[in-house]
Amino acid sequence: MRATTVAATLGGLGAVSAAAAHVWARHIEIHRYTLREVELGILPAGARTIRLLHISDIHLMPDQERKLAFLRHLETLRPHLVIDTGDNIASAASVPVLAEAIEPLLRRPGAFVMGSNDMYAPSPKNPLRYFLPDARPEGFTEREDVELPTEELAGRLSAFGWKDLTNSRGRIELGGLEVQLVGVDDPHLERDEMPPPQDASPPEHGRVLRLGVAHAPYRRVLDAFARDGSDLILAGHTHGGQLRIPGVGALVTNCDLPRSQARGLSTWRGVPLNVSAGMGASPYSNYRFATPPEASLITLRAPRAESPDQR
Repeated sequence: MRATTVAATLGGLGAVSAAAAHVWARHIEIHRYTLREVELGILPAGARTIRLLHISDIHLMPDQERKLAFLRHLETLRPHLVIDTGDNIASAASVPVLAEAIEPLLRRPGAFVMGSNDMYAPSPKNPLRYFLPDARPEGFTEREDVELPTEELAGRLSAFGWKDLTNSRGRIELGGLEVQLVGVDDPHLERDEMPPPQDASPPEHGRVLRLGVAHAPYRRVLDAFARDGSDLILAGHTHGGQLRIPGVGALVTNCDLPRSQARGLSTWRGVPLNVSAGMGASPYSNYRFATPPEASLITLRAPRAESPDQR
């Protein structure tokens, strides 16, 4: 076979593979909603087991029926606590649709922070800019994008008691466990301001869980949560890299978090960190490869006592 024929054949196979990958990423994997389950023994002795549902980066358009069905399904997990790390919507019309889909979750104890896509409508972007040291466009703090109804969204999310952790703290009592929460506004827009400490006196039962909550897991914010004494940090924003190469992993994180920590459970300065790969993507780049959309169910328990044989 001539070299030109071999080259043409290989080129044709490459084109077929690229086309197949595009179809998979754009039409199949983007709809493969997944529940990621992990377990952590970080609760104080005597505390009951807690199921924490972590949702993030829904990027909802009102006609995304499969995504809405997955959101409705999450209530069947019967979580004790729900944490939402932002980028919930992709249009103003999505606010009431989202609120209706997750109303059963909103009636459970929970808290939220906002992401940039809860404030500004998405717009077309060059995907190559995500490979720059800082993917944010010049002048990003003075956005000219279409503003979204952020206050309406916050009102819907807090209608039944969810805590708004925008640069603030909150407390939730969960049957003999006090959950102390600290959150910040979106670090990607440099709106994060660590709130001042609250009265640190423990509850009478003495059982406390400290959670740090942010949309974008920038190192400065993770450091602040670790210094603040968080037992667990929750974030989103990365989409797990959105496009991953098997054996290599995420190519980008869209922040300064190491690529190896783009999704799932890891640690930051000794503190467990869960970065959700999220449930969606911008409608202008609505695809995923090797990182399906997800929610995280984190089972929190007290450390198991070692048996004499394990000592």
